[in-house]
Amino acid sequence: MRSVGTVLALVVLATVVATFARRWRIPAPSLLVVAGLAVALLPGTPQIEISPEVIGLVVLPPLLYVSAEEMPWRELRAVWKPVGILAIGLVLASAAAVGAVAATVTPLSWQMALVLGAVLASTDPVAVTALGRRLALPPRVQVLVQAESLFNDATSLVLVRVAAGIAVASAAANWGSAGGEFLLLAGGGTVIGAAVAGVVALIRRRTEEPVLETVIALVTPYAAYLLAEAAHTSGVTSCVVAGVVLGGRGDRLTNARIRLQLHAVYGTVVFLLESVVFSLIGLALPAQVRALADGDRAWPLYALAVAATLIAVRLLWLAPLSAVVQRKGGVGRLNWRVPMVLTWAGTRGVMPLAAALSIPESAKDGSALADRPLVLVLTTSVVVVTLVVQGFTLAPVVRRSGIALEPAHTEREEVEARSRLAHAGLARLEELAELEAVPDVVLDRLRRGLNARLEDARDRLAEGDGTGTATESADLVYRQLRRDLITVETEELRRLYDGHRISDTTRRRLQRSLDLEEARLSDA
Repeated sequence: MRSVGTVLALVVLATVVATFARRWRIPAPSLLVVAGLAVALLPGTPQIEISPEVIGLVVLPPLLYVSAEEMPWRELRAVWKPVGILAIGLVLASAAAVGAVAATVTPLSWQMALVLGAVLASTDPVAVTALGRRLALPPRVQVLVQAESLFNDATSLVLVRVAAGIAVASAAANWGSAGGEFLLLAGGGTVIGAAVAGVVALIRRRTEEPVLETVIALVTPYAAYLLAEAAHTSGVTSCVVAGVVLGGRGDRLTNARIRLQLHAVYGTVVFLLESVVFSLIGLALPAQVRALADGDRAWPLYALAVAATLIAVRLLWLAPLSAVVQRKGGVGRLNWRVPMVLTWAGTRGVMPLAAALSIPESAKDGSALADRPLVLVLTTSVVVVTLVVQGFTLAPVVRRSGIALEPAHTEREEVEARSRLAHAGLARLEELAELEAVPDVVLDRLRRGLNARLEDARDRLAEGDGTGTATESADLVYRQLRRDLITVETEELRRLYDGHRISDTTRRRLQRSLDLEEARLSDA
């Protein structure tokens, strides 16, 4: 991208499209890719070229870090064995199958066909997280899909390096050194990511300055990525490990106010980066197609063949693995709906595109790699196909499978948890009352609040069972009335400021207080 104006226009376009995607309740990545492709086809649209440095250094670290932070430790420990099988075995199988199909049906040499297979072998964590964010999948299924996409990149990157080395130098594959390189990439990235997480945890425990905490949180993924890349290990793995470690301990590092601020900041950053990067995928495809040679005009058929191969290999790999896991778990009748959902959730995205862009443009003897443009087009095309076709249909597939959690189930779980929290608080109040360490007026006020929450939880549970009435609890009425009063207070505050009776500093401080209270009432 050559000008700042192009970048700003892209940000505006991506933000508008992503906003409509959220309002229409459709997957934002899929709509963004379609919008980018449509804009690129308009006459007069400037040619967009994606830089691998921009993708690797600017976009990927925070997106990978946030995806890893959202992964719960408990479910990750439960699925680490199948994740390991998928992260290594399925990547190797996918690369071999795509390489064989590409060498057979496309004009690619077998060396560049192997490169294409390595590039597309792993699922993409950014796309998988973005698509699965709104799906009510069971916790272990969601973690399995997300963890696989996060941890299979080291395998794919090693394959890309080996395959690219074969294509550039026309040498035989050295699988012994490839195994050592895999251990260096994955192991070194793991060590560096864990070390960065440890240092960051020590710093964050010793500060409660919101601005400093925000800066540290934003810098952490870049520090993990750059340090690992400088040590010639996997920056992707380092980012993922740092995110998983810090995400599992985030509630112990900061207070509630800073956590709210970090959540808002990272939500904004992720929204902008995801919006821009998925738009770029669609914008880049027409320019890549124009760079093809005349003999490569059948690329749409090649792309469909490669995409179908990836889906078929994934299903053939997941079906027996799921059967083994279910039999070990004591399941009587095998459930084939889970491997179907897992297969359809295996989309490609930013990572394969970045890997394809990193392929050298010339061979070791200085001659240009003639098949590189076709590899770029096929990679981008497969990414577009998976994001559009699988992205738009993933939610219906999950609904038809019947494995999605019902809203009533998740609501009941939340209400029961609120009830237990209220009981725990009341028990603690009784202990304080016996010690006579707190004034009675304070105890009564706290007791009334907890009893109101408990009454609300009981009413909601009774309504869910069909045994209660539809009357609102006192707590619900209180929150509604308090929100109405906050609206009146906000209007009065505006009148005081407009009448020059208070300063802007006082107005902002009081408005912030009212906003926080309204947010707490809404969360309740």
